[in-house]
Amino acid sequence: MINIQPISNVIGVLLIIVGLLMLACLPFGTLDDYRDFNSVLYSGLITILFGAMSWIYKFKSSANVNKREGYLIVALGWIFMMFFSSLPYFLSSTEISFANALFESTSGLTTTGASIFSDIESLPKTLLVWRSLSQWIGGMGIIVLTVAIFPMLGIGGIELFVAEAPGPTSDKIHPRIRETAKRLWLIYVGLTFTLFILLMVFGMTGFDAINHALTTMATGGFSTKNASIAAFPSAAIQYTIILFMFIAGTNYTVIYFGLKGKLKSVWGSEEFRVYLIFVLLLIFVVGMILVFKHGITPEIAFRDSAFQIISLITTTGYITADYTQWGVGLTAIMFILLFIGANAGSTAGGIKIIRHLVLFKNAILEFKRLLHPRALIRTKINKKLVDGKIITHVLVFLLLYLLIFLFGTIVICGLGADFDTAMGASATALGNVGPGIGGVGPVDNFGWLSDPIKYVLVFLMLLGRLELFTILILFTPYFWKKN
Repeated sequence: MINIQPISNVIGVLLIIVGLLMLACLPFGTLDDYRDFNSVLYSGLITILFGAMSWIYKFKSSANVNKREGYLIVALGWIFMMFFSSLPYFLSSTEISFANALFESTSGLTTTGASIFSDIESLPKTLLVWRSLSQWIGGMGIIVLTVAIFPMLGIGGIELFVAEAPGPTSDKIHPRIRETAKRLWLIYVGLTFTLFILLMVFGMTGFDAINHALTTMATGGFSTKNASIAAFPSAAIQYTIILFMFIAGTNYTVIYFGLKGKLKSVWGSEEFRVYLIFVLLLIFVVGMILVFKHGITPEIAFRDSAFQIISLITTTGYITADYTQWGVGLTAIMFILLFIGANAGSTAGGIKIIRHLVLFKNAILEFKRLLHPRALIRTKINKKLVDGKIITHVLVFLLLYLLIFLFGTIVICGLGADFDTAMGASATALGNVGPGIGGVGPVDNFGWLSDPIKYVLVFLMLLGRLELFTILILFTPYFWKKN
């Protein structure tokens, strides 16, 4: 039996937090004569009011959350946050439709970074900050933050953490989930602040620096400039963002060990080693092609290849160059990166390297099993046996991911988009990346797509952010059966 009371209470807290963060954007209205100040103010107050009513509904501090309720809280929590986060756009002077407002808010919270706006620089400062802040909220997952304050509600949080981060790894910084959440957010806040200071030191204005610090650590990709990071040609700024995008795509457990000086634990992560080596090799290959085939100077070629590759693999989505102009071969490589993803336990979206690693190792061992059918040959990651259930989970995830991508492509084609655009939009939305190919390439926006296509992409972005199962399980009869 599903208990509605704790679901309502927790969603109420989430909305109160979202509303307060909307109000935190208001001081930036002083930078442009308080444009759209009231739209953000009213949106924040409405969100807080609705959240307060949901929070006090049959409030009981002794309520506990089981797995079913945990999944419902995560799914419904994100849906409600997507809706209320769209209010600042919908009520603003930009006069956009509800479909566009919902698309932009979903792209923000899911850290996809795809935008419907063609002239970002004309937007009010309060709205620009809200775009960035919404990505920062979604980056680590506001639900993980809420886990740290659940003692106030008397609600256990382990089910929420599992639903929010359903990847195949089980490493924990601390055995108590609340302590884990606190440590994750301390690292997240610390890295964001560090990047903010560095960007200011290297020449960004305070306003641009805070926005890009928020969206870089969230691997979100929303920028305050129409040209994204290409608007900042400074090598120091671009290399700094490259470094922090790479860090943001790293498992936060690995980052924690690195900050503690436990370098053996950092290098002991097989996923991190593959991530680092794969990125370096790809930068070298793409950089050499840009130098010898396109005649680009070595430093620019290295910087552009590093920026685009790390931006796509970490699903950040910033750009400094239009990779679709690099030729069909390199465009194909960039498209493939939409399906890779960085490390599990990071703020990045996508499939994640650990899943590819499990699939690859298990596939190689399958040939060995064919030669030695009686032998017990097990897959290992980090020198530890991978449970059969995890392998099954990974294989099912990869199959579902591919099927959903194909289904999304077919539906978007059916709704009027060309094939390249449909593939690019489906892949980038499901992977929470931002830029794609076709009509939604790195220098394009999503505003020209029809409303039905945008709603499809909203669903794909939510599926990708919650890694499929958290949403899809709600559509199974098993979830709703009484025990």
